Amino acid sequence: MEFDSIAAISTAMGEGAIAIVRVSGEEAVANVNKIFKGKNSLIEVESHTIHYGYIIDKNTEQIIDEVMVTVLKAPRTFTREDIVEINCHGGLVSVNRVLQQVLKTGVRLAEPGEFTKRAFLNGRIDLSQAEGVIDLIRAKTDKAMNIAIGQVEGKLSKKVQKLRQALLETVAHVEVNIDYPEYDAEEMTTNLLLEKAKYVKDEITKILNTAQQGKILREGLSTVIIGRPNVGKSSLLNSLVHEAKAIVTDIPGTTRDVIEEYVNVRGVPLRLLDTAGIRETEDIVEKIGVERSRKVVKEAELVLLVLNYGEHLTKEDESLFEIVENMDAIIIVNKTDISQKIDLEKVKELAKGRPIVTTSLIEDEGIDELEDAISKLFFQGNIEGGDLTYVSNSRHIGLLHQALETIEDAILALESAVPIDMVQIDITRTWEILGEIIGDTVSESLIDQLFSQFCLGK
Repeated sequence: MEFDSIAAISTAMGEGAIAIVRVSGEEAVANVNKIFKGKNSLIEVESHTIHYGYIIDKNTEQIIDEVMVTVLKAPRTFTREDIVEINCHGGLVSVNRVLQQVLKTGVRLAEPGEFTKRAFLNGRIDLSQAEGVIDLIRAKTDKAMNIAIGQVEGKLSKKVQKLRQALLETVAHVEVNIDYPEYDAEEMTTNLLLEKAKYVKDEITKILNTAQQGKILREGLSTVIIGRPNVGKSSLLNSLVHEAKAIVTDIPGTTRDVIEEYVNVRGVPLRLLDTAGIRETEDIVEKIGVERSRKVVKEAELVLLVLNYGEHLTKEDESLFEIVENMDAIIIVNKTDISQKIDLEKVKELAKGRPIVTTSLIEDEGIDELEDAISKLFFQGNIEGGDLTYVSNSRHIGLLHQALETIEDAILALESAVPIDMVQIDITRTWEILGEIIGDTVSESLIDQLFSQFCLGK
């Protein structure tokens, strides 16, 4: 498959020591050589070598920048095309001047994700691996990065391909049975189908069992801090972030809006939202903040409900327990550095078995216990799963659920003695759905949509 040559800035824009302009395509080396002045012609150099020189204006021969140019020749490259990477000085002006000279040679500006798209179209990676690349870029914790690396390396792909191969062998066996009925292999075929179908179902179920954890590690856990005014919500945010992100005072109603911040808790990324204290108020601005707080609580995956150790439980406190009814929540009793007035037995009764953690945020006490409670609530305290194949992408999860449904239909049909040629329809459909995960049976429009989410230069 042949494409025109494309170029883009592959490093983040802004001031820095080095910036990289990446060029890929059949004419990439020849095009860059037109504007490169060095000891050797880039056309003559060995692949996977780097060369010192200058990028010049090919019309005036004015020096644009001092550079190091890496030449990578197909097929041992990311896109399986010739790639040239120009390492120039960082900064908005210098890197853009180099890019403009590259484009003047006839190279086209790349679309978002087009380098990775070419890697997919040229058979370098499959679609799930390509999606792993963007997960790798967006990873917010080491755990999320490890999952993304596993996907880029083809961990999920290999599992899916193994299941598809099992289904393909089964379908082939059915075809033989249909074409040569004189061999009377009906019972053997039914038993084989049932065995293979149950195997595929079990394997899909195992993968889906990691879906909640994988999705949390990929996208972050939407976590809301709620409580009456002045119980320590903003102090909790600051303690988790390890930075004074929220204003902390003794004046109730200081937080007027929802404050959002990402934090890493034992490898779990939390999209942490500090809300305005939920109470009845006549202050118009605070009232708007309270309404926003109520809204984000309904959309949260985890609620951190903060109470005051030094005050009696109020009706407002009890109403907060009603708001988080049937939600994943951790109850935090803060300010243990002052005299106890709260009824902890009543708190346990209202918590209904949910974790309770006592803290003194001013003394920096209890945060470790809180982080441990969050980890146990969603990961049973253990995120690493050894050889476990985590699935985190919403598209993959949806397709796996579809595949599970169709293979279950096939098992039910087999157990109900439905004719094998009818069962074959569900088996084949399962094979096709799994193929959509790795891109074997996926539409061009979906491919374009997926790669449009990538950053420019990747």
